[in-house]
Amino acid sequence: MRLKELRKKRNITQLKLAMDLNMNQNTISRYENGEREAGYKELILLADYFNVSIDYLLGRTDNPEFLDKL
Repeated sequence: MRLKELRKKRNITQLKLAMDLNMNQNTISRYENGEREAGYKELILLADYFNVSIDYLLGRTDNPEFLDKL
């Protein structure tokens, strides 16, 4: 997951991110270290927060923009 990369690019601490998303800082740390996987609700929150697609957040694409497949 690109969470740490996105967070650092915006100069946001784990604590600030956790507070902004009403999460625990320890949870953010575990996501970043691969000790825990985010559920779909958390993935949506994180993608919306950083304005990137979930696929980009998960490393499935290098394009952070949303793509319409319709």
